[in-house]
Amino acid sequence: MNERRMVRISKYLSRHLRHDPQRIGLTLDAHGWVPVDTLLRAAAEHGFPITAAELWEVVQSNDKRRYTLDNGRIRANQGHTVPVDLDLPAVQPPEVLYHGTVGRVVGAIRAEGLRPMNRHHVHLSADRQTATRVGARRGVPVVLTVAAGAMHADGHVFHVSANGVWLAGHVPPGYLGFPS
Repeated sequence: MNERRMVRISKYLSRHLRHDPQRIGLTLDAHGWVPVDTLLRAAAEHGFPITAAELWEVVQSNDKRRYTLDNGRIRANQGHTVPVDLDLPAVQPPEVLYHGTVGRVVGAIRAEGLRPMNRHHVHLSADRQTATRVGARRGVPVVLTVAAGAMHADGHVFHVSANGVWLAGHVPPGYLGFPS
């Protein structure tokens, strides 16, 4: 499969497994799963046929590991705007995590901290390089440090998704480090 087709399928999956499943008649279960055959049938019925082999290739080769296949089901690993419970256990984070953003929102972040906006969680990265790539999607990246160890010690809950993205409900401004 060529790169263009792979990107189109990944974006299609993201839209329908994270944000708008009902658009093609999908119903995600409480944990975000949908049977693969149901997804493939719905995609075909709505003018975007995907083969099982293409689906497998997208899931296996996606550099961000956005999707998980399990027992004939598929789900997005995080980033949902529709109600789902990913059933992720609370875990102790590393002392420092990172968040990639852009300069135009740093003022609001200084005032309010990191908020999930229309998602369920704030997404954090385990390394500066990943946070830089995330921030670069929307412009010149600004990488913030998050005192995750201190947050955890103060009672904040962290989860980590199947693809290594760290999740928190909110990061108050006092736990953030800003570049000078």
